Amino acid sequence: MSRITACMQALEKEGRKALIPYIVAGDPTPDFTVDMMHQLVKSGADIIELGVPFSDPMSEGPVIQLAHERALEHSVSLTGIIAMVKQFRQQNQTTPVVLMGYANPVMKMGYDNFANAALESDIDGLLTVDLPPEEADALNAALKRVEIDSIFLIAPTTTEERIKSIANLATGYLYYVSLKGVTGAGHLDIDSVKEKMAIIKAITDLPVAVGFGIKDNESAVSISRLAEGVVVGSALVNKVIEVAAAGEDNVAEQSSALITGMREAMDIA
Repeated sequence: MSRITACMQALEKEGRKALIPYIVAGDPTPDFTVDMMHQLVKSGADIIELGVPFSDPMSEGPVIQLAHERALEHSVSLTGIIAMVKQFRQQNQTTPVVLMGYANPVMKMGYDNFANAALESDIDGLLTVDLPPEEADALNAALKRVEIDSIFLIAPTTTEERIKSIANLATGYLYYVSLKGVTGAGHLDIDSVKEKMAIIKAITDLPVAVGFGIKDNESAVSISRLAEGVVVGSALVNKVIEVAAAGEDNVAEQSSALITGMREAMDIA
């Protein structure tokens, strides 16, 4: 059983939902990332999504695009990120870590090489934003060989037939994109999410995490009532930069207060 599956099952038994923060590895500096990962766990994160910086992050809004740019200015690479996870594992062997990014860096490394390196560093899952399921067989085979979960996106416009195809390939959890457009855009429509969740749940038993548009305690609680996981990305990335720009000490601790608040609100709800 993968760490992700074990985590989701344990939370279900406790009657709780997964809180999944997303940060871009290497932003604002490479040295910050591992410390931030540990702080996120202390603040209530159940799973961590690490963004892999890319030169053309087409699915991202301005906040995360700038985070990718800052990380690339420090020459943060996929190999370096795998090393970050390995460092994180020196102190934490339980929290699942998912890499989220674009297909090009993984293709450049080679699917089997990536899978082997990810296994060695105890990475638990991979989500490639721009790799459609029709083209994912080779990567899926490499990940399956080392028992790393392959996570796929479902959009508001995804048809039922396509959801079935995606669910047949996916393991760990499905990531439902609650909004049309890029990260950080638009207003969260809870009724629309509820309708789509009913369709997804009629097709698959896989846990579903919902991301895009979750910015505060209220939106986190609303989503936690509909899905097994709540993904927080742009709001957290923006908070890190706000705290860092203000010259505050303990940037990881102060910015992670956003996650602490969501965790407490979700558990009360």
